[in-house]
Amino acid sequence: MKRESIVRKNLDLLDELMKYAFDHPDILDDVPRDASLVILPEGDLSLQKENRKMISRLKAKGEKVVAVKLKATRRKISRVG
Repeated sequence: MKRESIVRKNLDLLDELMKYAFDHPDILDDVPRDASLVILPEGDLSLQKENRKMISRLKAKGEKVVAVKLKATRRKISRVG
């Protein structure tokens, strides 16, 4: 999977997570301030594989990681510009 595709898909997932967190802010209480948040999308196995690699790299550097499972959406994101 190309880096550009990984970044775009992760930004889409982050958007979905933030929309959910806006309505349910207590979910963010479980994420320590010094931890990296990595989303594992259900339904997109190739992105999930790439994000699991990221978790391994972060842990190898001694960083704290919180993984969140999130259903991948199929909605189209409008592009600006």
